[in-house]
Amino acid sequence: MRQGRLSIAGLSILFALGLALWEVYFFWLAGSFKSLEGTIGLFTPERLGFNMAWVVAVYLTFQLISIPFALPSATGRFVGVIDGMASLLPLAVVLIAVFGKPHLIGSAPRWEAAFLLIFITMVDLFGGYTFNIALSRRTMDVTPVGPA
Repeated sequence: MRQGRLSIAGLSILFALGLALWEVYFFWLAGSFKSLEGTIGLFTPERLGFNMAWVVAVYLTFQLISIPFALPSATGRFVGVIDGMASLLPLAVVLIAVFGKPHLIGSAPRWEAAFLLIFITMVDLFGGYTFNIALSRRTMDVTPVGPA
């Protein structure tokens, strides 16, 4: 963060934290209000798949497209490390919901949403590391050594 502005890596961290908070709401709190079920909010049962598609598309698109613009420089390596670790948080939340508290999920559409979130957060985590390694090799000009 320079001069009060948020960097791309900082925005990526906020996206990861936002997804983790949304997952906490979705798995722990959304089913708590039985009197409001299906009447309030974006994630009513008949729109769950459509809304999950938008959440996934926006999150994963930003996370993967922002990688080349957020490559850590000599001064911003700490933020880059935090950015990578922040991607673990949404994965941890959904894994806790699936394996630690499966009674919170309940219905088949919510199980599908949970597995979709596991897949997307793993793509973000491992895809992000793969892109960073590939781009780091390119910027350091590391080429394979061998016969020409």
